Amino acid sequence: MVAFKVPGMTCGGCAASVRRALGAVAGVEDVQIDLASKDVRVGGAAGADALRAALEKAGFEAEGLPVA
Repeated sequence: MVAFKVPGMTCGGCAASVRRALGAVAGVEDVQIDLASKDVRVGGAAGADALRAALEKAGFEAEGLPVA
């Protein structure tokens, strides 16, 4: 499980975009989002670089996402 914050996620639409972007990454099994705290938890075997790239492509930045 990889956990990080997405400070630019401000509404339900943003959360849905983040969920879609991360869910499309190979190896992602589960995406949990807490919009109030802006916390995102990703389960599975996806690498940090792939997660970061998917978020950036969707227009979001992650804080605390480890660099692989």
